[in-house]
Amino acid sequence: MADQVVLITGAKGGLGAHVTRAFLEAGAQVIGTSRQIAAADFASPRFTPMPADLTKAEDANQLAVAVLARFQRIDVLVHVAGGFAGGSPIHETDDATWDGMMNLNLRAAFYILRAVIPPMRRQKHGRIIAIGSRAGVEPAANIGAYAASKAALVSLVKTAALENKGSGITANVILPGTIDTEANRKSDPGGNRSKWVSPEKLAALAFYLASDAAAEITGAAIPVYGAGL
Repeated sequence: MADQVVLITGAKGGLGAHVTRAFLEAGAQVIGTSRQIAAADFASPRFTPMPADLTKAEDANQLAVAVLARFQRIDVLVHVAGGFAGGSPIHETDDATWDGMMNLNLRAAFYILRAVIPPMRRQKHGRIIAIGSRAGVEPAANIGAYAASKAALVSLVKTAALENKGSGITANVILPGTIDTEANRKSDPGGNRSKWVSPEKLAALAFYLASDAAAEITGAAIPVYGAGL
């Protein structure tokens, strides 16, 4: 992974920080993006912060242009950015919740994939890894907007794999259960963390999918449920 140019969205979040560190430790040039991010967030000369709001098409396009201008290529996209809202059945879900989940979990993914796929096709190489959710394939009550947005993300990534199967590009989505992050600990203090998924292991899987060893894996939706199975 040395000198590979890796773009990580949601780079300083509960999972994103683990993903970012995994690629930095392997010697990659990492561009981390979130709405707010700074060089001080990761103490590495190979880390470059580029703030962006990926729910806006112009931000996603400008981000890709800036990465290419500085590093001339984008080898890997790890799309970690997303969000969660729930707690109401469909008939009580308001427009703000629906729109928020579609913006954070689907629209942002569409915009960043649309921005990075053309340069990957030109260089005839690329790895796309997205973080989905178990809810994207196994919906639960009272999280309809979230589950629908993650199901659409799975479809989007699989479509990207099909459309680029002859272009040297792979596209895969990881489907974790509840991740053991600080945010989830705060939101569910009584949860059984022994059944939650390790963010370090998810980061290791994302790293593997970006490697040459995973060159023949594409179009996969990979469940990572751990002891929560």
